[in-house]
Amino acid sequence: MKTSIISFLFLGILSFNSSCREDVDTSLLEMYEGPTNMSTNFHLIQSDSAIVRSEIKAPKQLEFANGNIEFPEGIEIQIFEKDGKLSTTLKADKGYLLKQENTYKGIGNVQVHNLIKDQKLQSEELFWEPNKKKIYTEKFVRVQNGGTFSYGSGFEADETFTNYTLKNPRDGQIEIKDNGI
Repeated sequence: MKTSIISFLFLGILSFNSSCREDVDTSLLEMYEGPTNMSTNFHLIQSDSAIVRSEIKAPKQLEFANGNIEFPEGIEIQIFEKDGKLSTTLKADKGYLLKQENTYKGIGNVQVHNLIKDQKLQSEELFWEPNKKKIYTEKFVRVQNGGTFSYGSGFEADETFTNYTLKNPRDGQIEIKDNGI
């Protein structure tokens, strides 16, 4: 009697397993690649020896399984001098943190403003590498330095946008005052 009960249970398990396999929708077995975590009003302060070095703010942050982060509603990065004075702001319509490279990427209407030297940059894409303390792009840029405007494709600067190199310059404009140069 014990043998027939075991056989019946075993056959029942086999038929259950085979019927489940036939009913499984294989499209449901694909790996989920969307965000694994979301936060709002993201605000990260990075400091060194109790002095704020940078602040990163975003209305929304999406974190993915590979460690990458997306800021779909924009990002603002503030960079401070060694004395704690705010020197540079970077803003973009959308942002990313590429975790493996530790590189931030801004896209859309990207604006950089060096508050100390009153220099401004506009581009559609910009990268910031905090470890190397540099910003760069290969896209079209417009740089305003006082009343002078420079245009080109490609740009590299220190993270505070104090010293920069404009690659492939295309054009430039100098503001002329009413009373001459």
